[in-house]
Amino acid sequence: MSEQNILDLVAGYTEVRARKEERERTGSDFQEQRGAVAATVVQLHPKRLALEVVEIIDETPSTRTLRVRAADGRDLPPFQAGQYVNVFTDIDGVSTARPYAMSSSPARRDHYDLTVKRAPGGFVSPYLIDRVEVGQILQSSGPMGTFHHNPVFHGDDLVFLAGGSGGAPARAILLDILDRGMPIRFHLIYVNSHTDDVIFADEFRELARRHANFTLSEVITRPAADYQGLTGRPSAAMLAPLLGELADKMFYICGPTPFNESCVSLLAELGVKRRRIRVEANGAPKSPDTLPDWPQGVSMDDEVTVTVRGRGSYRARGGEPLLNSLERNGFGAENACRSGECSLCRIKLVSGRVFNPPEAHLRKSDRDFGWIYSCVAFPLGDIEIQL
Repeated sequence: MSEQNILDLVAGYTEVRARKEERERTGSDFQEQRGAVAATVVQLHPKRLALEVVEIIDETPSTRTLRVRAADGRDLPPFQAGQYVNVFTDIDGVSTARPYAMSSSPARRDHYDLTVKRAPGGFVSPYLIDRVEVGQILQSSGPMGTFHHNPVFHGDDLVFLAGGSGGAPARAILLDILDRGMPIRFHLIYVNSHTDDVIFADEFRELARRHANFTLSEVITRPAADYQGLTGRPSAAMLAPLLGELADKMFYICGPTPFNESCVSLLAELGVKRRRIRVEANGAPKSPDTLPDWPQGVSMDDEVTVTVRGRGSYRARGGEPLLNSLERNGFGAENACRSGECSLCRIKLVSGRVFNPPEAHLRKSDRDFGWIYSCVAFPLGDIEIQL
């Protein structure tokens, strides 16, 4: 008996073979779907978004929320609560970008809320607050960032210590929990300088009143004489009674760099393990010369020459992040976080020295082969780089 005849005796073989032959005659080799996977990936993880400003919301005297939607009218890419987009701008001939966390709920795909607080001496925040108008189109990256709520791994007892604009990602995480009806406790300890500059104050208070799983603790560091709430800078003595039992809590911290560093130290003093603390990077240090490894005898006001190999040179202050001075002088590098985490702004240091603060999460291979993260690198003298 031939092999074919033996197979014909196997139960169901003849029927399966007939279906296979029919598929070969009438089926598809999927050529008509070529590019479909790539198109789906681009829609979910775009390199650039065109965002139309549809509403500008005055939050406080120093803060506005830009509500944006996709300029093509489609749903915006999904994001995880706490993530950001990098907003690209051209301000008086200087092309630059800054990351802003979405303060809206991930459940709302029709718009993002980008909440911008004016930074003293800032360059981009005054532009976005004072000069951007409804109807304007902004360019941004897609959503990115590792500082976000993970409901699988972060447990069901969350504490968010927010300073100032850190209320933006805190709001996104809170709204995500409430919109999805997750059985998660969320305690927001919100620290601000003045009572009239607390972003989302009324909304947070109303949500705390309505939802038993949301606790709000407000702290004002520079209160008026008649203020009745918690005052002063956070301390271990202040936090201990607010936090209670610490064992299963996951902590998020977002605010100015000194605030973040102080909160990490306070939680460590209270016995919180570092693996239970997530910190959002918040730009290059404003005073790198106060950090332990800043070399003696070097001033932030020293002028240095930055040479871009094959493209020219310019003069800059040593205390200005290298990426900022590159952009001011018509150069630049791909960037996103501007905090030393994402590594997109990595460039080659050909000669000279730079100060790499703790925010620069350089890999061993970067150090070995002379790569630096320009967003948090500070020239310590004349340098040559390669873009």
